[in-house]
Amino acid sequence: MAAALPICLLDGVFVPAQDARVSPFDRGFLFGDGVYEVIPCFNAKPFRLAAHLDRLQAGLDALQIANPHSRAQWTKLVHELIAVNGVGNIGLYLEITRGAGSGRDFLPQADLKPTVFGFCWPLAPARNADLERGISGATLDDIRWLRCDIKSVALLAPVLLRMQARDRGADEAILIHDGRLAEGSSSAVFIVEAGRIVSPPASHERLPSITRLVVIEAAAALQLPLDAREVDRAELDGADEIWIASSTRDVMPVVRLDKHAVGDGKPGPLWRRVYAQVQAIKRRETR
Repeated sequence: MAAALPICLLDGVFVPAQDARVSPFDRGFLFGDGVYEVIPCFNAKPFRLAAHLDRLQAGLDALQIANPHSRAQWTKLVHELIAVNGVGNIGLYLEITRGAGSGRDFLPQADLKPTVFGFCWPLAPARNADLERGISGATLDDIRWLRCDIKSVALLAPVLLRMQARDRGADEAILIHDGRLAEGSSSAVFIVEAGRIVSPPASHERLPSITRLVVIEAAAALQLPLDAREVDRAELDGADEIWIASSTRDVMPVVRLDKHAVGDGKPGPLWRRVYAQVQAIKRRETR
């Protein structure tokens, strides 16, 4: 990720990033008690903003945190944060914590005011070399908690998993839960098997990925067969193609898994078609 752009959002006020301050008693700092969203923005327009705000609301509801803003207020703040940081393609991060209390207690005080923080960074397009060559993945046991459908700021497990993948020379950790494909450390995962795209279904084991839904739309537009079902480890290992998908990494082909080639070791033909369709969707919605 590139360095943050100069202006951030803190509790409704736009301030220089170096001047932003949050109480050390904030429950996001002490407990990871909060949720976040990452919204890709192209041509200064947020992509699928409504879906991201829906997921943000679902996370707040799950944590029983009152949403500090209406949908209209969030939309205004997002566009203002983009504007004060200039135009172009950027990633936009929003975080809402339960707020700062008077000490440290697992049971939160009832009158806390949520903390709202947001910042942006330049969103670089996927490198042509990565698109032509593909990326690598390492399979690791899923050590995360049982509510991965909540986009929680408590991300220690994914951090450790990504570090383990890096230490194995891989670009992403592909997580295995009870012998089944879960997802990536920060991505949805697709496989291609005998000409069919397969995507593990939404559940508490997985984040409800917005980019996953865009990929599913792209496959439908191309009339490609797609099954939403569980994928066991043997299917993953024998897949003809593997893809990861996320808001900031786009849809990338995984050509090596645990140092073994996926298919012929090159980005596959179905990925190329779906990738092109996803780019067309983004251009259409943000031009």
